[in-house]
Amino acid sequence: MTLVLGFISGMIYAGSDASVAVLHWGTIGILGGLTAGYLVGGRIGSGALHGGIATVFGSLILLVIAAFTTLLFAGVVPMFSMVVLGLLMLAFYAIPGVLGGAIGSWAKSRRTTTEMVGTRA
Repeated sequence: MTLVLGFISGMIYAGSDASVAVLHWGTIGILGGLTAGYLVGGRIGSGALHGGIATVFGSLILLVIAAFTTLLFAGVVPMFSMVVLGLLMLAFYAIPGVLGGAIGSWAKSRRTTTEMVGTRA
């Protein structure tokens, strides 16, 4: 999910200013973490962990793709600076991913509990 959101937002936000870029990084993290947390379910801590891992992993794949294309079209020096900045940004991607994962896990456990209470045997 994070990988797909990264591709889509890269096409939409190309050439925007920095504040919009930071906003879409947070949105990608929260939505990717929310999806991972909801799929995993269980405890909130488990959802937060999986949300953070999914967001960082998807962002890392996008960083590798972006570094390769930067190397091809711009050279070694721009690629190196982009990789260093991208690795620093992975920590910032993890924060909204953890938050989204915790919310997704909580939502799934709440929905499961509601469904179990609402059904009769």
